[in-house]
Amino acid sequence: MATPNLTLWGVGTSRTVRAHWAMHELELAYETRPIGPRTGETNTAEYTALNPRQKIPLLQDGDFRIGESAAIVAYLSRTYSTGEKSLIPEPQRDFAAWLEWSFFIVAELDSTSLYVMRRHGADALGHIYGVAPDVVAKAGEYFRQQLRHVEVALADGRTYLMGDRFTSADILLATCLDWAIAYGVGICDNAHPYLARIQQRPAYRLGHAANVARAAGEPAR
Repeated sequence: MATPNLTLWGVGTSRTVRAHWAMHELELAYETRPIGPRTGETNTAEYTALNPRQKIPLLQDGDFRIGESAAIVAYLSRTYSTGEKSLIPEPQRDFAAWLEWSFFIVAELDSTSLYVMRRHGADALGHIYGVAPDVVAKAGEYFRQQLRHVEVALADGRTYLMGDRFTSADILLATCLDWAIAYGVGICDNAHPYLARIQQRPAYRLGHAANVARAAGEPAR
């Protein structure tokens, strides 16, 4: 495999950190373009030409581009996992379970719950999208309901979502759990030791350190 030429656009959010974290789990060298959301940096002609959606994160791998944090993590997992460093299961049914977890986390825990709270919270983006306390409360309630899926899965004492093997689904879930705690939503009891294990991973700490603003063009590691 040729040496990858990776550039990751975006820092500072619970979604951009997923891509940085995956890079470090796979021990990939990459360049960071530390642009943030709602700063005007995503609206420049240069960035709009790369990503007409004007969202972060965005990954460039040579002449290939991909956006959406979960898609970036999945792409990195599929493209750059090795026997020693792998974030995606190969057996067909394990792969299907990995897909289910990934879609569930992004659809039900992130966009339908936590991001709704962010959009309509008075201390978040409510000034843009409208402050709606009832909506925020219902979204938090829905998050806790959907977290039962996680609670049941972790009740058997497994180390990670896929058993003893860490995968990129754990990256997606842990970022949502961190986000929920920060928002005061709370998480299920057996998610606390799970999250504590995740937070001890060196790549978790390196990914979060990389997810902060730095001089443009400075290598992430």
